[in-house]
Amino acid sequence: MTRLEALVALNMAGSIGSVRLNKLLEYFENPQEIFNASQDKLMSVSGIGENVSSRIHSFKSKDLENELKLAQKLALKIITFEDADYPDNLKNIPGAPIVLYVKGDIRRKDNLAVGIVGSRQATFYGLSAAARFAAELTAAGFTIVSGLARGIDTCAHRAALGAGGRTLAVIGSGLNNIYPPENREFTEEISRSGAVISEFPLNEKPLKENFPRRNRIISGLSLGLLVAEAAKNSGALITADFALEQGREVFAFPGKIDSVSSSGTNELIKQGAKLVTQVTDILEELAPALTPSPKEGTGVKLGLSDEKENRLYELITPQAIPLDELIERTNMNVSEISGALLSLQVRKLIKQLPGKQFARNS
Repeated sequence: MTRLEALVALNMAGSIGSVRLNKLLEYFENPQEIFNASQDKLMSVSGIGENVSSRIHSFKSKDLENELKLAQKLALKIITFEDADYPDNLKNIPGAPIVLYVKGDIRRKDNLAVGIVGSRQATFYGLSAAARFAAELTAAGFTIVSGLARGIDTCAHRAALGAGGRTLAVIGSGLNNIYPPENREFTEEISRSGAVISEFPLNEKPLKENFPRRNRIISGLSLGLLVAEAAKNSGALITADFALEQGREVFAFPGKIDSVSSSGTNELIKQGAKLVTQVTDILEELAPALTPSPKEGTGVKLGLSDEKENRLYELITPQAIPLDELIERTNMNVSEISGALLSLQVRKLIKQLPGKQFARNS
């Protein structure tokens, strides 16, 4: 058994997590030795009780063999928390997943990510606002993270892809058991411009208790979390709780005071989540956490390339210039120029004036 295989097997054994695993590794040094230990010896490790030790001790190597064969058949990647390509944002959260099954690619640029979550029974208001913010954040260079659920989640994924960007979908079941089933075909599209991710063994069913675990990964992958619409008992609020525990910024759309579907987001705002009405509200909050990368694609970077932003900044003077003229003079498309303009606004180098005009700040 290789180190990778041992980590996959430990993940399959269930309810271990990175905290218990680190305690086991402190004792046994390498994960292969964990499976050679007696049940009594396993129970001597702090936090490893009879239930966990029994699952490890009784684990069948045939189950691991079948899992790896299925992963290969489905063309999936398996990333462990020890690998260099394990997402940086996720690595340091409490209880980080031991293993990630990945359909598609997770890239360094995905460190610049915002999570968007909300109700499965979303209203037109919630869906349209989530779609607009997802598209505008995509234009500003962000990857959109969500949970593939019906309603707000699927809307955010689709808007990110529609804007030509990247999206990461985290699911609460195994990748051989996509939920909701109507999104199975959609995961193929996501995997071509992002990734579908799960910590669960491939045939795991979408059990109710899996979704809070999924939610901590959504927030863990993100620099900030936007709750688009949520009733008081919505699972999106659980994701917001995880985001706060992980030190992430939490944002929320305001809703009508008598709207059941916005009661959760309104409560979040009362508790300190930032009320947002435009994308710059999010960018201003996240800007201090971002560090420019000297090499494109190798780290977090706000906005588009410096070359495009510099070209725009040279054209924008203290005298207002219309957006249409900027597009014509730079030959950029709407998505490119919107991202660069947002980045310059966040840095307070320019300001937007009525009529989609822009001018330099004095």
